[in-house]
Amino acid sequence: MTEPKKKILPIEGERNVLITSALPYVNNVPHLGNVVGSVLSADVFARYARARGYNTLYICGTDEYGTATETKAIEEKVTPEQLCTKYNALHAEVYKWFNIEFDHFGRTPTNQQTEIAQDIFTKLHKNGYLEEQTTTQPYCETHKSFLADRFVEGTCPLCQYNDARGDQCDKCGHLLDPLELINPRCKLDGATPVPRETKHIYLLLDKLQPLEEKWFEKASKEGNWSSNCIQITSSWLKEGLKPRGITRDLKWGTAVPLEGYENKVMYVWFDACIGYVSITANYTDEWEKWWRNPDNVKLYQFMGKDNVPFHTVVFPSSQIGTGDKWTMLNTLSTTEYLNYEHGKFSKSRGIGVFGTNAKETGIPSDVWRYYLLSHRPETGDTEFEWKGFIDSNNNELLKNLGNFVNRVIKYVNSKIYDSVVPDYTKFTSDYLTEHKKKVNEALKKYIAELEDVKIRAALSTALHVSSLGNTLLQDNKLDNALATNEPHRAAAVVGIALSHIHLLASLIHPYLPDTTNSILKQLDASFLIIPDEWEARSLPVGHKIGKAAYLFSQIKPEREQEWREQFGGEEARKAKEEKAAKAAAKKAEKERKKAKKVAGAVGSGVEASEKGGKGEVPAEKTAVEEVAEGVKQTSLQTS
Repeated sequence: MTEPKKKILPIEGERNVLITSALPYVNNVPHLGNVVGSVLSADVFARYARARGYNTLYICGTDEYGTATETKAIEEKVTPEQLCTKYNALHAEVYKWFNIEFDHFGRTPTNQQTEIAQDIFTKLHKNGYLEEQTTTQPYCETHKSFLADRFVEGTCPLCQYNDARGDQCDKCGHLLDPLELINPRCKLDGATPVPRETKHIYLLLDKLQPLEEKWFEKASKEGNWSSNCIQITSSWLKEGLKPRGITRDLKWGTAVPLEGYENKVMYVWFDACIGYVSITANYTDEWEKWWRNPDNVKLYQFMGKDNVPFHTVVFPSSQIGTGDKWTMLNTLSTTEYLNYEHGKFSKSRGIGVFGTNAKETGIPSDVWRYYLLSHRPETGDTEFEWKGFIDSNNNELLKNLGNFVNRVIKYVNSKIYDSVVPDYTKFTSDYLTEHKKKVNEALKKYIAELEDVKIRAALSTALHVSSLGNTLLQDNKLDNALATNEPHRAAAVVGIALSHIHLLASLIHPYLPDTTNSILKQLDASFLIIPDEWEARSLPVGHKIGKAAYLFSQIKPEREQEWREQFGGEEARKAKEEKAAKAAAKKAEKERKKAKKVAGAVGSGVEASEKGGKGEVPAEKTAVEEVAEGVKQTSLQTS
């Protein structure tokens, strides 16, 4: 019987890193933008932290409560529980294929979520930061129910976007009140909602603002937040925080621990961030060692920009308001939007790559990870384009990284060394010393970039380290002649190149974990913790390496059009059908003209023959007449 895996807990005196990625909402299928925006970005940082030897815990899970789940459950004619179970499994499957290495992937509807959320709610109430208010809410007379914010859609009063939700406009990013929408409509039946009074609990963010501002000033500087995080949070604070309703007229959610609120639940954006804590509590009973330990734990959070205010204002204010000791946000890494071929991902229209679509292409997950991370929308929106996807594999991975590793391993596999690391200690040169210096400069840059959570920049630096390896081989003309004429120099180049590959396997590991595993298998070496300085002798003289294997395969350029049509939705299918119809019509017209021409030639040939039979001397046959003669002969034979 296998022993249960030891739980990861903070260790006194060590660097303890707690990582979360935005809890994906359970009622949808993640597309590539969702993947790179949170879970994949967090996975890169978690793998880097482990590769540096930091004590790391990466937590995530599905966010399952709230209006959207109730809506989707009604659409699919199932209970919210059934819907959540289905989509939780789907999310887990997608992330598993993308090689996202969570330490724990959980869910929000748990006893721990109820206990922790109600404890925070009760302490906020006790400390005077909650208040009951009678509010006017949209009510649907068609299905006799108060409508939660997300059940109301309409035109944004600020930017005139037609499909704004009652809680937030996706276009301008402002939080809204459903009654502010122009031409509001019920999402379930399209009816126009009417205003009606109801009671709710409000979090007094205005009262908490001075404490929130003080925390924000310190945290944003110490954690070196990105400019968009600071701008979004500053904008909220500048406008002035207002009391915000944290209960809703729903059934599916965390129960409100107040008399008279038995038929209401906590607003999903109040208790969703508490999900990070409760999912950790499901992972270990000693969750407080992570979440109530600000002196020994640093919290890194990853998400899309639309989630920022809830993580920099609402949740921190709730933590502060309890009066308890909390591990609070240290570094926040956010992304803008990843678009699809200069448009938007749309599940309903079949546009873009969703869920398991990436797996269905047959292209390995590392290639997808590389392209998404090299196009991570860090400072502005970026595009997913099939041509760029194919080019990144063929020109960057295959020709740079794949070429370097394969060339060295094959060379050492050859009869020259018979897979054994030669004695590389007998030769040195200014060139090799300078090469080590350049690699160490790149290593230092890579570490600084990832410590600063500059994920895209560090990937570029890792590929630069690979390019330095190719330059090493080219400048020294590593071939059979070098081994014959200058054996000590050849051995030195091989030794440093193998060590270079060993280091490179660790640097690409956060981005391309399967590729790292393949390289380590070919080197027959264990994983190298990313060092502060590379000494170029990680593989000892006499070590026997494994066999060479290709890391990447060429993707044929014609697959671009195939995938564009496959994932382009109805419009792409129509365009394909129209193109095929035009091609068929053009072919038919060509055949018609050919047949007409042949028929004309036959007629001319018959006329000429008849004239010849009346004693006229026929002229020399033209090419057309020869064809006509042949057609006539064939015609006579068949008849």
